[in-house]
Amino acid sequence: IPEQPDLNWRNPDVVAAMHSVFRFWLDRGVDGFRIDVAQRIMKDPELRDNPPAPSARDRVFKSMGEYDTQLHIHDKGHPDIHGVYRDLRSLVETYTPPRVLIGEIHLFDWEEWSAYYGRALDELHMPFNFTLVYVPWRASEVRARVDGLEAALPDGAWPNYVLGNHDEPRLASRFGAAHSGVAAMLLLTLRGTPTLYYGDELGMQQVAIPPEDQQDPWAIHEPGLGRDGCRTPMQWDASPMAGFSRAHRSWLPLTPDHATVNVAAQRSDPTSLLNLYRRLLALRRGMPSIRYGSYAPIDATTEEIFAYQRSAGAESVLVVLNFSDHPVRFVHEQVAGSEPLLSTRLRRADVQGVVLSLEAAEGVILRV
Repeated sequence: IPEQPDLNWRNPDVVAAMHSVFRFWLDRGVDGFRIDVAQRIMKDPELRDNPPAPSARDRVFKSMGEYDTQLHIHDKGHPDIHGVYRDLRSLVETYTPPRVLIGEIHLFDWEEWSAYYGRALDELHMPFNFTLVYVPWRASEVRARVDGLEAALPDGAWPNYVLGNHDEPRLASRFGAAHSGVAAMLLLTLRGTPTLYYGDELGMQQVAIPPEDQQDPWAIHEPGLGRDGCRTPMQWDASPMAGFSRAHRSWLPLTPDHATVNVAAQRSDPTSLLNLYRRLLALRRGMPSIRYGSYAPIDATTEEIFAYQRSAGAESVLVVLNFSDHPVRFVHEQVAGSEPLLSTRLRRADVQGVVLSLEAAEGVILRV
């Protein structure tokens, strides 16, 4: 069937069957599970209807079409959902090596979101944090989301960040191609686990999908709300099907610039976005401060900058991100004597005494 079945998790037979499915895959060595629409598996036990939504109300997420005609208070997140995830956590913890539970949780209330870690950190290892997906691309707005998450985390909980996925317009299209490097440095230097969506490391753009090529059932049901534009084939090289397939035609069209925006072309270009991602990932692997160190925001002298310090033991780095489209200066005592490690422009950072000069949409990592 084309739909996903909505199972009754209050039925013990359903629970036993689903636990059997989990064991089937765990016995085969999977590392864990990404649980779809994780806050929706337990509804109101009385199955009451949702009330209609007011015609005018504040929106914290994107337009959802027909879905927006209701206030969704009875069809998700009933309190007994937490018992379901405690039981699943107990199940996966019987396996060695440890396995992980990640939940797709679209919530913008920090208290409600953080509850999915469990009071004793005994539910999901990581409820996805989508707050940066639709953040206005300004330093103050991004910092507010990061600081909000850090304040909301239960003691001992591990954070995570998402900038792009299969449901949202491409990262380079949302924030602008020129800001792809800053987005990469943000994602890969914040405290917690980053989720990277395929193709964002190349700067792949959103593709306009003609009506006759639409595959997403949502697009077919509600024109204009389709997600196919971010689901186009991964671009490996400049061949007709970008190295993804030998078929005459792919199920979705490629980006118009796929002949240059592909892995083969960017691998050989030392200044490419792909090589920036690789250097960021290498720093992350090699530096405990970035991999698991503490996070401390730093007030900047200009509102266009988001700066923060990551520290682990004696090792400390300063991350300075310019969200604006013009050059800025970051003035801070820790800049003096620091060692430039990486610029998103893949050039040597401009450090003069206590002043770090950044080009438009540039990010820099300094060892302090």
